[in-house]
Amino acid sequence: MSNTERRFAQAAQETQPDERSAGPREMLTVEEAADWLAVSRTTMFALIKDEVVPSVLVGRYRRVPADELAAYVEGLIARAEEC
Repeated sequence: MSNTERRFAQAAQETQPDERSAGPREMLTVEEAADWLAVSRTTMFALIKDEVVPSVLVGRYRRVPADELAAYVEGLIARAEEC
């Protein structure tokens, strides 16, 4: 597990409202995903709409898989290191 994935897993676990769940949160709300990227909610929705960051519908709610968000950040880091 990369450092970024570890940070996401740890932070997702810290933000869980229900302490009864056993592990890190795997699905984030759009707002939580935006907070992790330090972007606005509008920017996060644009990334989702443009299919830059994958998301899924759970019922009528949009969720961002934490591992997909971590992969997106890893890709940004890799591209930055190439420059």
